[in-house]
Amino acid sequence: MKNKIFLHYSLVFLSSIGILFLFRFLPHPPNFTPVIAMALYLPIFFGLWCIPFLLLAFAITDYFIGFHSLLIWTWGSLALIGLISKYGKNILSRIFASFLGAIIFFIISNFGVWFSGGLYDHTLEGLMKCYIMALPFFTNTLLSTIIFTLLIEFAIFSKNLSFIPQLFKKN
Repeated sequence: MKNKIFLHYSLVFLSSIGILFLFRFLPHPPNFTPVIAMALYLPIFFGLWCIPFLLLAFAITDYFIGFHSLLIWTWGSLALIGLISKYGKNILSRIFASFLGAIIFFIISNFGVWFSGGLYDHTLEGLMKCYIMALPFFTNTLLSTIIFTLLIEFAIFSKNLSFIPQLFKKN
């Protein structure tokens, strides 16, 4: 029985990482990906131990897509989103956490654009201009996070993956 549970658990985890890989390589509108929803839900399903694996998946895909100067900001924001997942105890808190995750990603990644890049003056006015110019990207981030959160919520939680918590039970 434990082997079957472990097999199911492993398949769900590896499939999730595979979906993340797929969506990073498929053509998509800017910032319209399941990344934030997955950064939130993978730790809900598997525990906080999976955050380094999530970041490793980003490192591998960024190797092929191309590394950039904002990695610490984007990866850091995704790790933080993964950490807030521990508060996702019910559907309302998970949906709120997904909104919060999109906001966290927007604030941190665009702060990184302002701080690390040469596009904007390093003043408060330059920071505000950076955030204003990023609003169209935030629309896609928010829409994709909502859509993928609802897909995960209703597709996965409605299937009742009861075998996952059993793996963590102490005998």
